[in-house]
Amino acid sequence: MGQGQIFIGTCGFSYSDWKGVFYPESINQSNMLSYYAAEFPAVELDFTYYAMPNPKNIAAMAKKTPDKFIFAVKAHKSMTHERTFTPAEDRKNFQSFTLAMEPLLAAGKLGCVLVQFPWGFKYTPENKSYLEFAREELGDLPAVIEFRNIEWVKEEIFIKLEQLNFGFCCVDEPKLKGLFPPLAKRTSDIGYLRFHGRNAAKWWKNDQPWERYDYQYAKNELEEWVLKILGLKNQTQKIFVLFNNHHDAQAVINARMFRKLLGEIG
Repeated sequence: MGQGQIFIGTCGFSYSDWKGVFYPESINQSNMLSYYAAEFPAVELDFTYYAMPNPKNIAAMAKKTPDKFIFAVKAHKSMTHERTFTPAEDRKNFQSFTLAMEPLLAAGKLGCVLVQFPWGFKYTPENKSYLEFAREELGDLPAVIEFRNIEWVKEEIFIKLEQLNFGFCCVDEPKLKGLFPPLAKRTSDIGYLRFHGRNAAKWWKNDQPWERYDYQYAKNELEEWVLKILGLKNQTQKIFVLFNNHHDAQAVINARMFRKLLGEIG
């Protein structure tokens, strides 16, 4: 397989609480992406989960980044969390989303689509079939599946993902009952790791959604993943290591730490 390239970055980039920590205080939101892309080689777009993207705004983002910069793009919630369960309607949502990816494809900047399912998406025959539906509707787009429910930790599922050419999204999250463990698995030429933080106290009970991801990793916690990522590097073409602990730019701090750890070994 050769040596895959590792892309370290963050989940999202346009956070106001990053001003004064990562961004200059005076920065305009429209300049954040180009500033971010001057340091990091990739980003995960998360706004695409909340609002269906369109080709125009995706094309504009592609133009603000260097030639070799790449995007991971989170699937819209209508494709994962808020499905209609009517195939024709679900198909329309996939079509809208895949159309919006065309400017990134044309620019050679689409790393993959992240299809992240909620904890309530459990291991059932219907949901297994939906994985096949999703693959069919995404066509040839590179894509990665993130499960939240531990029920999916089955060898048959890893085999299924490989058959469907879906990458597997490794996760680092609190060690709580029912959540996914920190597994490193290769199911396609794309490797993917999301660091969600280990804020167990706020994972299920929080006043604001960001509180779940309010966590800063210590060096020894990041070190747990270094050898796993280097192992995946030998089995894939590209690997995304993306930090979702975005409150107060902790994601930036930890992305830099992880980059340094890999540099010390590699």
